[in-house]
Amino acid sequence: MASDFYAAILVYESSSPASDYVKLYSEVTVLVESASLEEAEEKARRLGRDREVSYLNERGETIKWTLRHVVDTAAVDGSLADGTEIYTRHFRNYQAYREFEPLLSGEEL
Repeated sequence: MASDFYAAILVYESSSPASDYVKLYSEVTVLVESASLEEAEEKARRLGRDREVSYLNERGETIKWTLRHVVDTAAVDGSLADGTEIYTRHFRNYQAYREFEPLLSGEEL
């Protein structure tokens, strides 16, 4: 059976028992090869759970990254090559996007 490539958007949430910890969220785009959209969605969930991590930061506090949600899975249109469009996000509120995206708002991570 032939397979295709899909882009899956995963959102992770960080947490810590430290009292002053401020949660951070991470959006990750992964490339998934599968025979169908349904298979790609399930594979994305498995990959997301498999990539959950826990570690000690520089202050010795435990930081845990947990898969919060698989936001979307979409077929990659065309063959993979330089300049291939992997995923397109559509939104209505640019100001909300600027506030949500730390790199656009000038905030350091």
